[in-house]
Amino acid sequence: MKKELKKEIMNLVESTKNVFVSSVDENGFPNTKAMMSLQHDDLFTHYFSTNFSAKRTQQFLKNPKSCIYFCNEAEFRGLMLIGTMEVCTDMEHKAMLWHEGFEIYYPDGINTEDYCVLKFTSEKGNYYHGLKNITFFVEDVKDEDD
Repeated sequence: MKKELKKEIMNLVESTKNVFVSSVDENGFPNTKAMMSLQHDDLFTHYFSTNFSAKRTQQFLKNPKSCIYFCNEAEFRGLMLIGTMEVCTDMEHKAMLWHEGFEIYYPDGINTEDYCVLKFTSEKGNYYHGLKNITFFVEDVKDEDD
């Protein structure tokens, strides 16, 4: 992947506030909801906070297959990442993603039992812009970074 293209994709990731997150329900159908994009390590690892009791969390515990989608409607650009979602309940992840103001939802802070972190790890992606679809695999992009 060319550096300019990777920069363009990362710009989309950085500028997207709400990401569409998809899970698979018990009947094998996709379920999608918008979630705030709180943090990412790179193009390949993204984090979301939610309730452990949430429907989506329970779906990920049963089937970790997931897809997240970033879009810029004004420029008609989109990035779909396909991978797996891990439900993290350890203090390290909970503290890492904690933000001031979360107390309204989680009154006991990071110790709230119903607070958890979703960690998405992508395997492949598809970037759409200017009537072009570019499909890539994570290992190919990582190899280019080395």
